[in-house]
Amino acid sequence: MWFFAMGFLLVILQPSTGQFPRACANTQSLLRKECCPRWDGDGSPCGELSSRGSCQNILLSQAPLGPQYPFSGVDDREDWPSVFYNRTCRCEGNFMGFNCGECKFGFSGLNCTERRLRTRRNIFQLTTTEKDKFLAYLNLAKNTPSQDYVIATGTYTQMNNGSNPMFRNINVYDLFVWMHYYASRDTLLGGSDVWGDIDFAHEAPGFLPWHRVFLLLWEREIQKITGDENFTIPYWDWRDAEDCVVCTDEYMGGRHPTNPNLLSPASFFSSWQVICSRPEEYNSQQALCNATSEGPILRNPGNNDKSRTPRLPSSADVEFCLSLTQYESGSMDKMANYSFRNTLEGFADPQTAISNISQSGLHNALHIYMNGSMSQVQGSANDPIFVLHHAFVDSIFEQWLRRHRPMLEVYPAANAPIGHNRENYMVPFIPLYRNGEFFKPSRELGYDYEYLQEPDLNSFEEFFIPYLEQARQIWAWLVGAAVVGGVVTALLTGLILACKKKRRGTSSEIQPLLIESEDYNNISYQSNF
Repeated sequence: MWFFAMGFLLVILQPSTGQFPRACANTQSLLRKECCPRWDGDGSPCGELSSRGSCQNILLSQAPLGPQYPFSGVDDREDWPSVFYNRTCRCEGNFMGFNCGECKFGFSGLNCTERRLRTRRNIFQLTTTEKDKFLAYLNLAKNTPSQDYVIATGTYTQMNNGSNPMFRNINVYDLFVWMHYYASRDTLLGGSDVWGDIDFAHEAPGFLPWHRVFLLLWEREIQKITGDENFTIPYWDWRDAEDCVVCTDEYMGGRHPTNPNLLSPASFFSSWQVICSRPEEYNSQQALCNATSEGPILRNPGNNDKSRTPRLPSSADVEFCLSLTQYESGSMDKMANYSFRNTLEGFADPQTAISNISQSGLHNALHIYMNGSMSQVQGSANDPIFVLHHAFVDSIFEQWLRRHRPMLEVYPAANAPIGHNRENYMVPFIPLYRNGEFFKPSRELGYDYEYLQEPDLNSFEEFFIPYLEQARQIWAWLVGAAVVGGVVTALLTGLILACKKKRRGTSSEIQPLLIESEDYNNISYQSNF
């Protein structure tokens, strides 16, 4: 029934578009380097008449970067988004969005004053109806053009410095595939040259905050196109898994009966087309991915290179990773040792925390294990298992934040690889988000994980109230019983003492205690939490 309903909704929705705000993807905005769209609520740029925000100059971080990227002025993503825009909306209070028309994560209501906490759940704890609804939402996103964003199909230079805009519409799901590609693509140096040691979403401190924002934005887009404000991304807890238990037609698509690299035709994911999966081709053409369809999703779980990824991650791997006290260390890239981020990302051994790029652990292990579209960084978000996987990775990040309670200063302010310093804006998000803004507990961002939820103090109060009320009603009887009990105890004590005194006068020897006083000092007590 859900699939029918979503199909009907597809018919009535009007087309629109994909990553740069549509309102700013034009010659005038590019030449003025200004992206301050009007808010429909009052017709003013950034909702200024309603005190939601105002158009302001972008303040870029001046902190030094690490040595991994030796160029300057050759990549549109440097000092994001200043190559395209140097003025954007700066929102006030709890307002957010490219035109300050939305609420910050964790807030809702007309004036964004109402706190809201949603819970992400294990996909195997969903009811059949809830699971089918999630799958239907995925398919809807794949077939619904984005209302608010478009993607760039050329560099700023190829756009003739803004006088020849090159943008294209894209569906909601592929918008996020493209953003993941754009953040991790190589730098085009001209001719056939590229620089591969660059990634604004991986291999550095921003890996976890970047994907946290990515999932929050993806979640919000699904909420918007479905009207389901309570929607949250489910997660797949892959600890100690023997195989890909979500790779069935009931969930994310089973294996094709005759071609092990394809999905079962019984799953509608088998009809999905991937984009941005041919980086060598784009590099040779010095071009960007333009979201052209490039074939079906590929997946052959378990038939990967066992020398690189011998097994799926274990509970022990995760627990060791969580025990690491340093978020980042050393070079702050994939060579970092004893780094929680690098160990969780999978470039360091999950049993020693020593960098070993010949092996793939934790996060990386899942990608390699899938042996298909998920295993190629730039196009990995094409496989819908991506969101389940990264939701669980984010939950491990959340566990670490709660266990170690780091100050914001723990996140590196300087000398991280390009784009990963604390105050750098994340590529390619507009509105703008800094890395450090998402280095905090998820509940401050409006969501929690079912398996991490802590007991609510209010629930304890509600539990005990009936018993306290009963105690209040019989209080007089309890006091009376206590008084009577005290009198009886006093009488019995007197009788016992009298008997002992009488025996002491007639007995020739005294019986020793079962445990002498010095023995008490040798008894040790332990409390285990």
